[in-house]
Amino acid sequence: METNPYLKAAILEVVNNQIRDNNPPETSQTYKRLINEGHSEKEAKRLIGCVVSSEIFDIMKKNEEFNHTRFVNLLNKLPKMPWE
Repeated sequence: METNPYLKAAILEVVNNQIRDNNPPETSQTYKRLINEGHSEKEAKRLIGCVVSSEIFDIMKKNEEFNHTRFVNLLNKLPKMPWE
């Protein structure tokens, strides 16, 4: 399955903004944890992007608001993918 480059760039922008703004702080904490576990910066951001994508999917599919608890739980499970 091929990735849409525009969607990928938009998701990575969200990740970068969350890390830069430390909002939510769990994104920055997860980024640092993944780096300390040996993941490259690019891979750490990709993994976090998978969680962001999963949350966006749930919001759109279920027509609900951002669920901070669900988002943090998925970040804490990385590098395990949200859909696993």
